[in-house]
Amino acid sequence: MYQFAYDDIQTDSVAEARDREYQVLSRSIELLDAARRAGSNSHEAVEAIHYLNRVWTALLEDLGSSENELPKELRANLISIGLWLMREADELRQGRSDNWDGLIEVSAIIRDGMK
Repeated sequence: MYQFAYDDIQTDSVAEARDREYQVLSRSIELLDAARRAGSNSHEAVEAIHYLNRVWTALLEDLGSSENELPKELRANLISIGLWLMREADELRQGRSDNWDGLIEVSAIIRDGMK
């Protein structure tokens, strides 16, 4: 019977997690784009903002964990970006902003940096 080395399993798990994060961010971008096209008062906008908040709440929790193996500076930068995304989404929700393009662009930069 073939036995996996711990490092192989660990590497696979990290790759799988990164792939899931990439997919989740891609879905967030799709929803944000649909919201931008439908308008800030649309059902699409509510769905996109809710999804973005759920995604970044989970990512921020992970980034803040002592078990996260990313370099501290990178984690701090991603936390700052995540907090900005969530604040900007709240501004959109409250009708004080129309910066869908900013959310989409920053989300795409983060997602594409995972490749």
